[in-house]
Amino acid sequence: MLELEENLKFLNHLITKLDEIYDSMKLSEIKKEISILEKKTLDSSFWNDAENSNKIYGKMKSLQKKIRTYEDLQMELKNLLEMNQLLQEEFDKDLVKEILENSQKMEDKIAALEIQTLFSGKYDSHNAIITLHPGAGGTESQDWVQMLYRMYARWASSNGFQLKELDYLDGEEAGIKSVTALILGDNAYGYLKGEMGVHRLVRISPFDSGGRRHTSFASLEVLPEITDDIQIDINPDDLRVDTYRASGAGGQHINKTDSAVRITHIPTNTVVSCQSERSQTMNKETAMKMLKSKLLDLKEKENKETISELKGEQKDIAWGSQIRSYVFCPYTLVKDHRTNYEVGNIEAVMNGDINDFMQEYLKMMAKK
Repeated sequence: MLELEENLKFLNHLITKLDEIYDSMKLSEIKKEISILEKKTLDSSFWNDAENSNKIYGKMKSLQKKIRTYEDLQMELKNLLEMNQLLQEEFDKDLVKEILENSQKMEDKIAALEIQTLFSGKYDSHNAIITLHPGAGGTESQDWVQMLYRMYARWASSNGFQLKELDYLDGEEAGIKSVTALILGDNAYGYLKGEMGVHRLVRISPFDSGGRRHTSFASLEVLPEITDDIQIDINPDDLRVDTYRASGAGGQHINKTDSAVRITHIPTNTVVSCQSERSQTMNKETAMKMLKSKLLDLKEKENKETISELKGEQKDIAWGSQIRSYVFCPYTLVKDHRTNYEVGNIEAVMNGDINDFMQEYLKMMAKK
């Protein structure tokens, strides 16, 4: 019975926490916004502009999902509380065990929802564009890029995100020279923005016949995908557009037509490439979206009013400023150097189990 009394206090604590989350997520305002969007969808001319209609409908569904998630937890928590009170009156050993386990699971669910309150950035709700590049070290660093790309692909898959590869360049002997992908889903950028930086690998290199230990580096760039409602004015005269034959996997058209597109913004020497689509036109359209994301990020970092004011080259990330180390030898450890969060199960991390690293970063930034 003492267990049930303690669990009752625990459940009441979770109710308080859920109430705080309601306020933090501004769910009352979200409900008002949903009501406004629902009225728009009932207008007889709503579907006349299919593109705009899909955006409004998609936004409404996304907001409804937030409310539904909260209300589902609220109902589940209410049921646990009622069951706990009934068991205090009529004890059942098996049911007590079950409710204690479910109460702990509820804490995890509420903690996951609480992370949503940390997405306060301007573009946190957007899709994310990630780009990986190897540091110095040739094949060893290129293999590290491939390992990291697999890690993020696994993370995306296991957390309900979709990954769309935009550009891919194979390494000379193994690994990847560079890769760009779009991660689609709610708050993709909010989760991934803290992953931007240099990632360091320490291991016995499989490419070293002497079996020596090597240190390799790879940089990850993370940008929000810019939606059409964000106006970015780019002078066409500042662009150089090159076409070439796509080199990655992508269907029968690969290596037969100059479908791949590379766009260079000359004043800033910002370069983007896309070869994922079947036509040159579609690749150019996707590449322009990527360029807008890069230039908007650069504009905000340099505190410029317009894109035309950007004249300097974007600086490379310094290899000495790694955000995280992945050590395979002489011990196994993954450590984030900003939050000091670390885990010893490196295999799980490389299989995409990186949510705790993301959450620790978000919590740290929320305190600043």
